[in-house]
Amino acid sequence: MKFSEKKNLYDRIFEAVRLIPAGSVAIYGQIAHLVGCSPRVVGYAMHSVSAEDDVPWQRVINSKGKISFPEGSEGYDEQKAILKAEGIVFDEMRKIDLKKFGWEGLL
Repeated sequence: MKFSEKKNLYDRIFEAVRLIPAGSVAIYGQIAHLVGCSPRVVGYAMHSVSAEDDVPWQRVINSKGKISFPEGSEGYDEQKAILKAEGIVFDEMRKIDLKKFGWEGLL
């Protein structure tokens, strides 16, 4: 799938993130590759998401399989709770098994 270059970059990122199904996660770099930007820009886009955007921001994590918010922060706790409610499991190191829960993306 090609994301329309007529849309602004954040809209393309949001479009890609909306494709991640509940119970799966993607990493910043994966979304960046799909839309043609850097993983850091994907992080900025996720940080800018509001409730009106209807973007499942919680499904985007770092390449280590971890939540990027500081552990114990409100953002961390919220993201972890939402992911757990979607059936995502965290191991004892607070990591998500990307082989089990990772989104395969657009093959």
